[in-house]
Amino acid sequence: MSVALRERREELELVAAEAERARAGAGRLVLLRGATGTGRTALLEAAAEQAEAAGMRVLRARCSPDHTSVPFGAVFQLLAHGAGFDSAAGEEPDPPGTPPHRGRPARLWRLLRSYADDVPLLVAVDDVHLADESSRRWLVEAVRRIDRLPVLMVVTERSQYDIDPPADGLVHALSPALVRTRTLAPLSAGSAAELVRSALGRPVPAEWVDDCVRAGAGSPLLLRALLDDLGGTATEDAPAALPDNCAALYPGSYAAAVSWWLDSAGPTTTEVARALAALDDDEEDDEKDEDNANGGGGHGDADAGLLARMAGADPARVPGWLTAMTGLGLLRPGPGGRPRYAHPLLRDAVLSSWSGALRQAAHHRAAEAMLRRGDSAEAVAGQLLRSAPVGEAWATGVLLDAADLAVRDDRSDDALAFLRRALDEPMPDARRSVVLTELGSLEYATVRSTAGIPRLAEAMRLPGLPRDRVRAAVALGTALARQGEARTAIDVLRGLEDEHLTGHPDLVRTVQTASALLSDHDPATRREVYRWLRETAERSPRLVGTAGQALLVRYESTAGLTSAASAMRRIRALLAQPADPLAEGFLLGTAAAVAQWADQLDEAERLVRRGLAGQRPSLLHPMHLALQNVRVDIAAARGAYAELLADPGALSPVAGRPDPANAQAHALIALVETGRTEEATVLADGFDLQNPYDSWELNRFLYARGVLRAATGDPAGALGDFLECGRHQSARDVVSPVVTPWRTASAECHLALGRPRQALALAEEELRLATVWNTPRVLGRALRVLGTATGGRRGLELTDRAVRILRRGADGASGGTRESTREATQESAREATSDRDGIAAPGGEPVETELIPALIAQGRRLTAVGERARAREALREAAERAERLGAVRMRASAEAALREGGARRAATARTGSGSLTASERRIAELAAQSRTNMEIAELLHLARRTVETHLTSAYRKLGIRRRAELGAALTDAGSRSGPPEDTRA
Repeated sequence: MSVALRERREELELVAAEAERARAGAGRLVLLRGATGTGRTALLEAAAEQAEAAGMRVLRARCSPDHTSVPFGAVFQLLAHGAGFDSAAGEEPDPPGTPPHRGRPARLWRLLRSYADDVPLLVAVDDVHLADESSRRWLVEAVRRIDRLPVLMVVTERSQYDIDPPADGLVHALSPALVRTRTLAPLSAGSAAELVRSALGRPVPAEWVDDCVRAGAGSPLLLRALLDDLGGTATEDAPAALPDNCAALYPGSYAAAVSWWLDSAGPTTTEVARALAALDDDEEDDEKDEDNANGGGGHGDADAGLLARMAGADPARVPGWLTAMTGLGLLRPGPGGRPRYAHPLLRDAVLSSWSGALRQAAHHRAAEAMLRRGDSAEAVAGQLLRSAPVGEAWATGVLLDAADLAVRDDRSDDALAFLRRALDEPMPDARRSVVLTELGSLEYATVRSTAGIPRLAEAMRLPGLPRDRVRAAVALGTALARQGEARTAIDVLRGLEDEHLTGHPDLVRTVQTASALLSDHDPATRREVYRWLRETAERSPRLVGTAGQALLVRYESTAGLTSAASAMRRIRALLAQPADPLAEGFLLGTAAAVAQWADQLDEAERLVRRGLAGQRPSLLHPMHLALQNVRVDIAAARGAYAELLADPGALSPVAGRPDPANAQAHALIALVETGRTEEATVLADGFDLQNPYDSWELNRFLYARGVLRAATGDPAGALGDFLECGRHQSARDVVSPVVTPWRTASAECHLALGRPRQALALAEEELRLATVWNTPRVLGRALRVLGTATGGRRGLELTDRAVRILRRGADGASGGTRESTREATQESAREATSDRDGIAAPGGEPVETELIPALIAQGRRLTAVGERARAREALREAAERAERLGAVRMRASAEAALREGGARRAATARTGSGSLTASERRIAELAAQSRTNMEIAELLHLARRTVETHLTSAYRKLGIRRRAELGAALTDAGSRSGPPEDTRA
């Protein structure tokens, strides 16, 4: 069965019954109504064939809009099929414009009767709504007379809700008794799907069939045209979905059918249909469409009003048209009930015959209408993206507001589109400079590293307010410095200072601070800038401002010229002073870096959050990346390996950036520490460091690659990386181990290569510099390596001291038993008064990443001097802490040292509930029942201190901090890191 005749059995049966009635001498009119494309013509032809087979004579006419001016044109088509037309009628159709003869309708009626005298007639008129007015009147009059004649009249009429109200139908003035009417419904989805499968004649994916059904929209016309275009191309390997645009179809039957459907609907309906297609042209974010639809009102009503404005249509009729098209299957409810085309291919076909200029004009009208009704800036700007330049201030404002919202929501692609479009609108040079600065910054950060520089350079050439010019210069300088052109970047800033900032000392200070920070990308420039900064600060601190003074603190910290305690006092004093708005970011970022080096990780984290909150992420700023780098450094200091590896960008080279970044260096170490050395090797090999930019990030990556090589059995290669890192850092006056401890790492390589004297010299120098900074992390690390290099009893003393200092950093700052706190205090006092090196390590935040290797070194030293019991205790603690941290490499190292010392392999877990001894578990269970330590001691007949000791051990193994966590932890085989709270409760 053909496409058009599916589900048309009832209509054919009706025509057959009426034909039988007509042959008996009782004629009637059968009216077949339906929307464009529902198969009216095919059904009429089938009815005619059916009548001819039953012995009836068929008179046919097909009306057309091209012949509406010819009086009786449709009737002449009917009667011209009969023999003797010329002799009986005696005349041909009159030329256009000739008034019909008064007797012509009667003569034509007599001719029809003469035909009926010979044989029963089926009068078939297709598209009667397009008939000329004379023919329509004649047909209506004929229907009134054929009830006593063997004549059946079957006509088709378009019946579809259009924007322009239709004229009265053929049967408007006829008695219902004379007419049998059938309205043709669209094909059902099941029938359409069956038709697609049978037409292709081979298996196709269900998704593909469903796409065809939706694109056909229940219309035999559209479905037949689509199948014609698809031809025999659909096979078992057919794609899962149809294309979204008509350009992929050949020979174009589908687009032509849609165009014909639009022509049939009339120009106003066509404009509304195209306007709807234009609104739906961007389907990438359905949720955004829902949010942007008319402020909380009904979606249908909102879109109807907008469509009416876009098309210049009657707003009262557009809602009805949307409802009718949804009923026909051409539209479907989208998010929130918004009407949308049933398939993107259908929407594209509606748009394909619309010129670009007309489409842009429609989007312009839509933007104005949406602005008037109060839609969001992004919704209005979405229309402006598709319109030609408006040339009015409101368009610029809407686009920039939309860009702000997109930046705030971290949708850089949307922000870029809005900013680029805004540049097409007229605006003052000062404002254009601001837009270019933001656009260039975003393009640099998100498109490619060189993309935004021309925009930023153009922004610098335009006049503007001094503050905006400083922002543009800082952004351009940041981009240039990251491209390895630090000298050019500083020249840009200095040129601005010399020419445009007279009378703005606050802006001058900001430019100077930015210059100092950007100079980190070039050693020679850095020495020059910091020399000027120190000399100026000595003469007049006000000239460098709080941010400049903070940079000097940072410089002295890395140059080994100040202690952590002194640096933090100065930083906190600077933070307490008023800061220039443009300079505050520099101050916060610098302060965060110093706090992180000083092991004040929580404080550093607060400063990072505050600094990033004050930064506009769409503007290139040297401190924005610096703050992000400090955040990564904090995670590395805490051993948060999962956090370091969570960013996919950290695990591969960044497109457009040939050199490694800080996050990639930390990710490389995190991969090594978590036992993923193969992945680490792939990451390291992804960078060609033959001719890299000489930046501090390169030094960090050289150190990280050295860690990888040392871990994979290449101490010579690792030593080369560590020494190269040290050479680059020393050229920058960075000698303190707070940044990268290349000396201790090199010393360990020398030991692995059998060069203890070189190792000892490096370790001693590291300890000297660590003593200046004086924090647990750097002191403990230096003492550990020096103890390993020294060996013997003196080496054991040094590693013991390293463990004591680092244990205070790991356990003392965050809690523990009061007893352990008291012991730590006493130990600090002893070290401060009796240590021959005069090292006093102030408390800090957890330094687990350094305590674990110190415990391993201590265990190895104890094994070497024969104290195997203490050695096993230290090594087991190291393994437990490494397991909680997820440090696979360090745990393996601790367990290897245990085996070397003669310890048998542990049969139980080192952490988690399975690692508890029977006594620890019993005491922990009672504590989980809210019993106090004294109650537990009395119940088990133990000393209170014994209870506290067992609880402390249980907390450590379970990886918890407080008593309230005991219940869950006792049944949880996993563990959480963190020192215990006071177990004396």
